[in-house]
Amino acid sequence: MTRVHSFHGGIHPPENKRQSNGAPIRPAPIPPRLVLPLSQHIGAPAEPLVKVGDRVLKGQVIAEPIGRVSVSLHAPTSGTVTLIGPQPVPHASGMEADCIVIETDGQDEWIEHAGLEDYKSYTKSELINYIRNYGIAGMGGAGFPTDVKLHLGDDHIVNTLIINAAECEPYITADDLLIRERSDEILGGIEVIAHLLNPSHILIGIEDNKPQAIRALEDAVRGCHLNIDVVVVPTKYPSGGEKQLVKLLTGVEVPSGKIPADVGIVCQNVGTASAIYRAVHRGEPLISRIVTITGDAVDQRHNLEVLIGTQYSELLAASGVRRDDLYRLVMGGPMMGFTMKSDAVPVVKTTNCIIAATEEEMPPAPPALNCIRCGMCEQVCPAELLPQQLHWFAKGKEYDKAKHHNLFDCIECGACSYVCPSNIPLVQYYRNAKAEIRQEEAEKQKAEYARMRFEARQARLEQEKIEKEQRRKARAEEAAKAQASKKDSAGAAKPAAAGGDVKALKTAAAVARTKLKKAEKAFEQAKESGADNLAELEAAFNAAKQKADDAQQKLEQAEKGGTAAASGAPDIKALKTAAAVARTKLKKAQSALKAAEEKGQDGVEQLRDTVKELETKAEAAQKAFDDAQAAPAPAAQVVDIKQLKTAAAVARTKLKQAEKALANAQDSGEGDIAELEAKVKELEAKVETTRKAFEAAEQGGSAPAKPVIDLAPLKEDMDKALAKVEKAEAAAKAAEEKGLPTAEKMRAGVDKLRGKYEEAKKAYEDAEAQNAAAGGKPAIDLAPLKEDMDKALAKVEKADAAAKAAEEKGLPTAEKMRAGVDKLRGKYEEAKKAYEDAEAQNANAGGKPTIDLAPLKEDMEKALAKVEKADAAAKAAEDKGLPTAEKMRAGVDKLRGKYEEAKKAFEDALAQNGTAAPAAPAVNLDELKADMETALGKVQKADAAAKNAEEKGLPTAEKMRAGVEKLRGKYEEAKQAYVAAGGSVDAEAKPDTVTVD
Repeated sequence: MTRVHSFHGGIHPPENKRQSNGAPIRPAPIPPRLVLPLSQHIGAPAEPLVKVGDRVLKGQVIAEPIGRVSVSLHAPTSGTVTLIGPQPVPHASGMEADCIVIETDGQDEWIEHAGLEDYKSYTKSELINYIRNYGIAGMGGAGFPTDVKLHLGDDHIVNTLIINAAECEPYITADDLLIRERSDEILGGIEVIAHLLNPSHILIGIEDNKPQAIRALEDAVRGCHLNIDVVVVPTKYPSGGEKQLVKLLTGVEVPSGKIPADVGIVCQNVGTASAIYRAVHRGEPLISRIVTITGDAVDQRHNLEVLIGTQYSELLAASGVRRDDLYRLVMGGPMMGFTMKSDAVPVVKTTNCIIAATEEEMPPAPPALNCIRCGMCEQVCPAELLPQQLHWFAKGKEYDKAKHHNLFDCIECGACSYVCPSNIPLVQYYRNAKAEIRQEEAEKQKAEYARMRFEARQARLEQEKIEKEQRRKARAEEAAKAQASKKDSAGAAKPAAAGGDVKALKTAAAVARTKLKKAEKAFEQAKESGADNLAELEAAFNAAKQKADDAQQKLEQAEKGGTAAASGAPDIKALKTAAAVARTKLKKAQSALKAAEEKGQDGVEQLRDTVKELETKAEAAQKAFDDAQAAPAPAAQVVDIKQLKTAAAVARTKLKQAEKALANAQDSGEGDIAELEAKVKELEAKVETTRKAFEAAEQGGSAPAKPVIDLAPLKEDMDKALAKVEKAEAAAKAAEEKGLPTAEKMRAGVDKLRGKYEEAKKAYEDAEAQNAAAGGKPAIDLAPLKEDMDKALAKVEKADAAAKAAEEKGLPTAEKMRAGVDKLRGKYEEAKKAYEDAEAQNANAGGKPTIDLAPLKEDMEKALAKVEKADAAAKAAEDKGLPTAEKMRAGVDKLRGKYEEAKKAFEDALAQNGTAAPAAPAVNLDELKADMETALGKVQKADAAAKNAEEKGLPTAEKMRAGVEKLRGKYEEAKQAYVAAGGSVDAEAKPDTVTVD
């Protein structure tokens, strides 16, 4: 015979079990409405598989498990899903949670179901997954998913399986009655569990206050092939606690912070064993359970087999509740249960008892007094803790000390509160302290994760910077060698190749400028971050600057020599470009100097010297340009009227842009207003000069027209070259991050492709310049440019919304997402500028191309469809009173704005093409009449259904009446359309009285 051990502490409160264990279990009536919370267990809530309006059958899966710790949810009876959303659930706080609400039809119609013929023929993982899918969770109170307890792995040895039949809590007799009447089911479930765990010994622990249940168990296990012992233990609360029952039956103490499985013991409740039997042998999921209905406020104190989701009010009514006497409604027992604020909450898988108590039975708690340190709480604590110390730590918010005193070993049994002479609600203090500690640990874990990510990112960026600098040095050395070899070959070249030398010098100057920009960017970033290699980067920047200046000087000398040989006149265009470049460099240097002075960075004096040097160069370049303009023009020069017209139009466009920028700066108070005003005055003078030149040229004649180059293939070549550069750049970066040996070779390939892109870009720009000089540019199709711009804007808006959501949630990816938004916004600005430039070019060309109206009309119709769909969804949300309704309505307004933009674009295109709006199609009265009759039929049918629901008092009646009004509005619209088209209806507006003229 198994020896019974003992555990520390424990109490003997009044049992109050005889009131409800005298009658057999009987089924509770099927309620008209079932409320099924998606979270009835420890772990992640289940995910709904049904939608509102679906008819479900008894036993049908209506929600599937999500994650490792989760179980399925099934329909307890047949009916129709009427709501999926927040409903009151059994919780001490009175909170609401997502639920599936089913209106039952009273038919209790099952799906096809059958158990497993031979469960032993299935693998353990298949059988455990079967139990998971049948929604079985622990029915002793905690609700831990049973499949997780059974899935211990082949290497985990289970010595003892304990079946908990103690039911130590006062008032509760659900397990007692279950054992008396269904001991065969319990034994069948134990056999399935034993097959999965293969324990060497099985113990059924039961208190000695259940003599009939003890006899039923002993009769059931007699002759069983398993090694099962029914162990009767003394009645003492809380002997049904998992660790306390393990100590009673085996003498083994589960270490702090561990579970029984860690010492080779697994515990299951008798209700769970019965549910496993029904699932495996009968194919019945967990859709009902035994619930004790007791308390002095009900006439019938008994045990009912209740469908999961039945509301407490239905069970109280079936037990003859006296509402006037009902003072407190408790879910669970008086020791570990909690008071419910409403009887509208549903029965869940862990509901074992409902106590309808009178005021005399459970009077209000007396006021708490100060702790007198009597030590009684320590004497009764079954977990061998120091409750009075935990109380002081929890009250003083010394959570670290409470945790070190094993606060989380507390099972919240309430024994300490029961014996406390000062009436201190100790358990409430412990629960609050546990919640605070869990929240604090979660925040620490989140902060630690963010710190690790930040440090990893910083280390990665630093490593990338070092590797990038090493690669830059290697490329600089190779470029220097290549440049030296080019100089040698250029000195040996023949004079006849002068044209080719100019082209080569242009490419060399472009490459030198690119390298200068990279060196300048690296230098600026190093200054901002305070890098160690600042001096080295500065030297590299100065060297790149010197090389760029030398390359530009050689190019200018070569171009001047070629121009002088051809005409003996200075190249005004080249001088103008040189002056503009010098001014741009000067502005950048001035901005850098200003920023360095504001931030107090090093190297300010050097920047001042650079600014002075650039000022000198800018003045010299401007003087050279002014001198060239003042020089007398050749007598035989032919005036190009088209070029002058284009120059005047471009000047006007630039003036408008400058005026707009000045107005924005004046409104916002930001920017250099004085500089903008000076620019506007300069452009006004330029507009006047170009206008006069054009008018004078018109009076004197025009130059012969030059052929116009087709820019489309050149732009295509340039775009393809750029795409290849970006693709190769991405591949090279990936190779560098992975440390591949091919990375260096791939980087050289990127530089080669970038050179080809520069050549293609130059060819395109030269062709553009030639077309401008010829006075005629081909009309650009604006539709694809506008489409690119709209797509870029949509991407910006979508990315911005995602970044805002990430920032609100405090996600670590928010910063990176915000940088992505800025990058997309830059691309949108480029697309917008391309579109505006094309518009200006078409305007300057004196004519606009015919716009393809089809895509614009399609965009407009799609936008309208989105507005209608979003408006319908927003109305539905407003009717249901959902919290998202306001946000959805704002989305409708946003979509309506986009529709108005699409509509305006279509109308503008119509006006530009000189096309009238398409005529409305001929009206078909027969079709309009049919639409009207159909709408009227729907109104009549919905009205009859709503009246029927109102007569029966169904909760859906109000919603159905709103649907009738909506359908009546649609009928009125159809009727007005029919009458407007020439049809006639009588005052009744019935289908058989409608006539067609």
